[in-house]
Amino acid sequence: MTNQLIPERLKSARESLGISMAEAARRLNLSKIGYCRYEYGDRTPSPQTVEVIARVLGTSVAYLTGESEDMKPDFIMISKKEAPELFELIETLSTYNSATQKRLLAYAQRLNSKPQK
Repeated sequence: MTNQLIPERLKSARESLGISMAEAARRLNLSKIGYCRYEYGDRTPSPQTVEVIARVLGTSVAYLTGESEDMKPDFIMISKKEAPELFELIETLSTYNSATQKRLLAYAQRLNSKPQK
């Protein structure tokens, strides 16, 4: 993995969140100018910074570096403090065997596809 950020992918990830360059910079704890330099390709972030950018913008390093077309993140971090029910659900699901996990996933997908009232 090269971790060489593709500026167009950075812009696409930011735009998919519907946020401005200034907001992206704020979320990344960067100056607006510093962020803009990454998005315009004037500066190349370190591999560690690319990982942080991916996490903050909710995408994957592979997407930002052109190794994948899939914008979905490689992993999701769930805080027990911020989402205790979700944390407990994931913790419980991880104890089930693969077949049960697949059935539960199919059930959740069916629930998600039904219109909510």
